[in-house]
Amino acid sequence: MRYFKSVTDIGDLKEAVREAMQVKANRFAYKKLGQDKTLLMIFFNSSLRTRLSTQKAAMNLGMNVIVLDVNQGAWKLETERGVIMDGDKPEHLLEAIPVMGCYCDVIGVRSFARFENKQDDYEEKIFNQFVKYSGRPVFAMETATVHPLQSFADLITIEEYKTVERPRVVLTWAPHPKALPQAVPNSFAQWMNAAGYDFVITHPHGYELSSEFTQGATIEYDQDKALAGADFVYAKNWSAYEDPNYGKVLSTDRSWTITTEKMALTNNARFMHCLPVRRNMIVTDDVIESERSIVIPEAANREISAQVVLKRILESL
Repeated sequence: MRYFKSVTDIGDLKEAVREAMQVKANRFAYKKLGQDKTLLMIFFNSSLRTRLSTQKAAMNLGMNVIVLDVNQGAWKLETERGVIMDGDKPEHLLEAIPVMGCYCDVIGVRSFARFENKQDDYEEKIFNQFVKYSGRPVFAMETATVHPLQSFADLITIEEYKTVERPRVVLTWAPHPKALPQAVPNSFAQWMNAAGYDFVITHPHGYELSSEFTQGATIEYDQDKALAGADFVYAKNWSAYEDPNYGKVLSTDRSWTITTEKMALTNNARFMHCLPVRRNMIVTDDVIESERSIVIPEAANREISAQVVLKRILESL
């Protein structure tokens, strides 16, 4: 595996989960695999779990790790071709990328949607430039449209906690004061559909996601109806996808917040969220602190998903 951005890149999901459990049982079994290899992690945006979990995963495999914050301690980068560079960006990404490739063996890239141009975001211009020009294997640490390391960790977590073969998994929109990308819900939908779960997405009208990611899911606009009988509830905000409202906040309706009353509609469901979470906007304190909340084990599995991806990339070198 040279590139990782989609569920299709990981191959057979049952085999991927089996490998994840094997890695989790002995995180240092493949320590020699990354010996004398260097991972370069490039962040165009802030990170906590992605940075720590991916760096730890690389260290488990014996890799050296370089972390670059593009917006702190590096030249500001121009990303568009044809631009007269007479502003505050003294270096172009097209020179920076191959230079970065000279110093490492594997590259991880994190770059959010800008909400300036929907086509640019969904064409994944920044990520794809690293694939094209770096000369190195590249994996996504969240892009404008997807967050596959998170969704792989979500899948691992559900497989660990499920009590039936085909659980009912509900992805519910929840209110947030800022416009957030569709990356996490896009990926979650893609991975849940691929896993073959009884998968439902619920959100207010106007928050429809791209059918590229949701095809196969049940779409339900009544949140209470969607939550009925759920085994897992994944709460997440996202901004509007459809034009002309792309990247906009259309609602902050607090009736969509996940509360104890909402969870009582479920089949004693487990609560999930990718974190960070706005308490008492996305979910109430009592729900996220309850014994049915698995947000911490879910976050811990980010190390495991990253390690499986890095292991497979190293095995392909």
